[in-house]
Amino acid sequence: MQGCVYNFIQPWETYRADTSIDLKRHHRMETMIDKIAFWTVKALRAPTDIFFQKRYGCRAMMLETVAAVPGMVGGMLLHLKSLRKFEHSGGWIRALLEEAENERMHLMTFMEVAKPKWYERALVVTVQGIFFNAYFLLYLASPRLAHRMVGYLEEEAIYSYTQYLHEIDCGRLPNGPAPAIAIDYWRLPKDATIRDVVQVVRADEAHHRDVNHFAADIHEEGKRLKDFPAPLGYH
Repeated sequence: MQGCVYNFIQPWETYRADTSIDLKRHHRMETMIDKIAFWTVKALRAPTDIFFQKRYGCRAMMLETVAAVPGMVGGMLLHLKSLRKFEHSGGWIRALLEEAENERMHLMTFMEVAKPKWYERALVVTVQGIFFNAYFLLYLASPRLAHRMVGYLEEEAIYSYTQYLHEIDCGRLPNGPAPAIAIDYWRLPKDATIRDVVQVVRADEAHHRDVNHFAADIHEEGKRLKDFPAPLGYH
């Protein structure tokens, strides 16, 4: 019965994460834009480390609240641009909205795991409000910097989820049953655990890393996203 709780998830809304993806890939800082993006992400990570420390379930919840914003903002702005200029997007609107939806499902999953307290929910609302507006303005000013920041943000997410797995493997965090929503969304075995969920989420973040660094590289070369096929279905 567990897998039937979230039966509003239709078959075409599910997929299997590619856990074979390279988790160690890192974009080397070569330009000033890269350095600004990298160190901005590092600065944003610091307060999260202080506030959540080793409460990785709550940390994941906060991370996904932020991570679900860029895809929606980028997809929305490209959508409006497509309408204004009467031109296609090369699939990038859909790719970025897919990313946003995937990150939202991460959040829905970790809400089940972390059971956030009222003040953590309040913090989520505050951080999301600030980050949405800041990222919206940043994307308008420099899509290249915006995508590079997300690429580095996803690299940090991979590191955080790797630490999460380490804590589970060491027995310092429980490895209970996976939430039903995760089993349905990622098509996991019915006896899947939290560890299985963290692994597929980490793989998703690696895909987001590659997509956003790819988008930043396109802008860095002075080209347009629409001229390069978007990696659709590539969460």
